[in-house]
Amino acid sequence: MSQEKDERRPAGELEAAVLAALWAADAPLTPAQVQVELAAGLARTTVTTILSRLYEKGTLERQRQGRGYAYRPVADPHGLTALRMHSELARDSDRETVLSRFVAQLSPDDEQVLRRLLEEGP
Repeated sequence: MSQEKDERRPAGELEAAVLAALWAADAPLTPAQVQVELAAGLARTTVTTILSRLYEKGTLERQRQGRGYAYRPVADPHGLTALRMHSELARDSDRETVLSRFVAQLSPDDEQVLRRLLEEGP
């Protein structure tokens, strides 16, 4: 096994670091700005690839800035978790069964929170 493979980060770690940098920013960031914020010795092309993948997943939005793009998250961390949950639910044609099994696996505390939220409404 090569040393390069030994030094690979766990899946999702770079995406999480990029998202953290974007959440900490007050404005959309270009890949070069994200690279500086990460200070992890990553190539700009690597950062650009991560940003592009997050954009394709619907996690980021982008706007033209010069010849490239500046990126920002579409939601805060809790909002992105909710979007992922909706995305997973949409993958299955039997939503009732999925929701039923999800609820059945909730802890008693989480079940109480869910009941309260449903009773309060939007």
